[in-house]
Amino acid sequence: MNNDLLVTKRNGEQEPIDLEKIHKVITWAAEGLDNVSVSQVEIKAQIQFYDGIKTSEIHETLIKSAADLISTDAPDYQYLAARLAIFHLRKKAYGQFEPPALYDHVAKMVDAGKYDTHLLEDYTPEEFAQMDDFIDHWRDMNFSYAAVKQLEGKYLVQNRVTGDIYESAQFLYILVAACLFANYPKDTRLDYVRRFYNAASTFKLSLPTPIMSGVRTPTRQFSSCVLIETGDSLDSINATASAIVKYVSQRAGIGVNAGRIRALGSPIRGGEAFHTGCIPFYKYFQTAVKSCSQGGVRGGAATLFYPLWHMEVESLLVLKNNRGVEENRVRHLDYGVQFNKLMYQRMMKDGYITLFSPSDVPGLYDAFFADQEKFEALYVQYENDPSIRKKQIKAMELFSLFMQERASTGRIYLQNVDHCNTHSPFDPKVAPVRQSNLCLEIALPTKPLQHVNDEEGEIALCTLSAFNLGAIKSVDEFEELSDLAVRALDSLLDYQDYPVPAAYNATMNRRTLGVGVINFAYFLAKNGVKYSDHSANGLVHRTFEAMQYHLLKASNNLAREKGACPKFNETTYAQGIMPIDSYKKDLDSVCNEPLHMDWDGLREDIKAHGLRNSTLSALMPSETSSQISNATNGIEPPRGHISIKSSKDGILKQVVPEYESLKDKYELLWDIPSNDGYLQLVGIMQKFIDQTISANTNYDPGKYDSGKVPMKLLLKDLLTAYKLGVKTLYYHNTRDGASDASSVEAKAQQQKPQAQEAVMVEDDDCAGGACKI
Repeated sequence: MNNDLLVTKRNGEQEPIDLEKIHKVITWAAEGLDNVSVSQVEIKAQIQFYDGIKTSEIHETLIKSAADLISTDAPDYQYLAARLAIFHLRKKAYGQFEPPALYDHVAKMVDAGKYDTHLLEDYTPEEFAQMDDFIDHWRDMNFSYAAVKQLEGKYLVQNRVTGDIYESAQFLYILVAACLFANYPKDTRLDYVRRFYNAASTFKLSLPTPIMSGVRTPTRQFSSCVLIETGDSLDSINATASAIVKYVSQRAGIGVNAGRIRALGSPIRGGEAFHTGCIPFYKYFQTAVKSCSQGGVRGGAATLFYPLWHMEVESLLVLKNNRGVEENRVRHLDYGVQFNKLMYQRMMKDGYITLFSPSDVPGLYDAFFADQEKFEALYVQYENDPSIRKKQIKAMELFSLFMQERASTGRIYLQNVDHCNTHSPFDPKVAPVRQSNLCLEIALPTKPLQHVNDEEGEIALCTLSAFNLGAIKSVDEFEELSDLAVRALDSLLDYQDYPVPAAYNATMNRRTLGVGVINFAYFLAKNGVKYSDHSANGLVHRTFEAMQYHLLKASNNLAREKGACPKFNETTYAQGIMPIDSYKKDLDSVCNEPLHMDWDGLREDIKAHGLRNSTLSALMPSETSSQISNATNGIEPPRGHISIKSSKDGILKQVVPEYESLKDKYELLWDIPSNDGYLQLVGIMQKFIDQTISANTNYDPGKYDSGKVPMKLLLKDLLTAYKLGVKTLYYHNTRDGASDASSVEAKAQQQKPQAQEAVMVEDDDCAGGACKI
């Protein structure tokens, strides 16, 4: 290496390169890590040095050199690269490695307009000094490299035009805590700040993208999920489009229920004109969704819902299909198709499904969600009424078309609307659930907007977070973590802004939360159980029972302090009905684990004092936020021991937790023989989860002689999911036959077959609009 090379410093001056200084930095970053070589990083980096290189470029070269060495043989390079990246990040943010005093930092950021002014108004310098004592900046060194790059790219407060970064991660965590507990009594709030900071910064509690990136800044919209229902009038459709634009601009993921829109050819104004049907309005909603970029990165995203029995369903099912022309396709939305028991029965009996326009069959659309017996009676009545326009199609043909499109696009989803209402925290007679959201885990009541400023309509919002199952040693920890999560998220509802009156109305009345889990695959691996062989069933039952019990207990305790949510009377909890009372009893045949918590005592407490929050749980994909915690995402099995994601910074590699000791315990996605074991686990979780679950189905055509997944199997899995009480199905993943590894990693894989590595596209939480694994 040529020691005569000159380095250009930040102030523009040049000086000879100091290789000893570089060696010290890498040695510092490698401290305590296994199977990493300081000299290997140095050699790899020095090849790329040139005369006049900037100091910042030296740092970036060192980081990339370490990141390139991440492998299953040496997973600790992901921490070495992360520490070098943290060092570089802090130098950019503060001009030095040591962060400034918290109060000085906040005052500077408020003055620059980067932080919300309320921080200095609500807290004294003395309280900031106390918070400073809570902070452990060394926790920055627990991030993986992929996590640091996600922090840099999405979460840390920055100028996205210049690339300037203004904070490091521990300030993010402490200030989120400070914002969420600012309105608590002064004698208790710092204790909550400390406890919440510790839970979040040690990765026991995972926060979603909107909270991590937005809380502490002047932006005040943090709900990950927004559910908007349209009526059948032009005023309602226009109001829906307006609400979509407002929430997409706030980085929320959208669910749109368009099932009420009448079918093509329906009469308008008593026959004065005929209706153009659904597709032009779906295109209108698509334009609204794509009208604003999210953080300057991409357009928004939405899932649109309609019932299987809609008159236009054959045209609607193919809207994402690559065949066809623009006039009859709406490809930039995803779709949720709605089923119920009667639809499945018609398919199983090889009968017919009758298609109607909702406008022609009074009461049928509402009964589809609110009252299953009434729906069936009305459906049969209208089938036998010769005056009503209808079309019949073989149920097997319609189900097969649905499955064909679901398989070919991966993004035609399923909602079992009867399960969403019979096993629900809401009384379907007064607050039916008529849709889900972008990622198929939210199930909340909505009411169509009649006009833009309609305060009687309901736009449902859900605010999310997740427990890191991999960081929780005992189910007893759910008590403390549930208290922190429920209090923090409930505070957020009052802290945030509401750009549409119908969203404020719904949120203040129902106060809905959705706490989920991350790191489930690691949780199974470290407990020595699998997705596929039913060995995890009892463990999962015990875990999710404790989780939901403690979430309800926390909300009940909060209701004693602050009062129940105003529409608590519209929940089934108000009637003393718990999740353990309404689940699908077919589940008992696959899991006979007894209940361990005091549900009867909780039932009485809830009847006496209510709940602060109508819902408490939902299992979201949490793709990006789980990466921050170096966790496997959501409840999904990993595709490989290393995930490889593309980003603006190049390839990001992340190794599954505890790879070296648990590599034989992880069950990888394409090694799982069928969906049966996974669907059983989803059913067990759904017994307790009060909203729903982002659950995927996965198929490897290579396992079948024809190279195609049999339709019979696809339909069997649908029926299995329904029988077990699964409310929604999200992605349909198909192994495409190509290697799951990149070309570079494929060579390594050939030499080391025990290490499987997967390529994944860049994705995000629901708020970012693409949750695909």
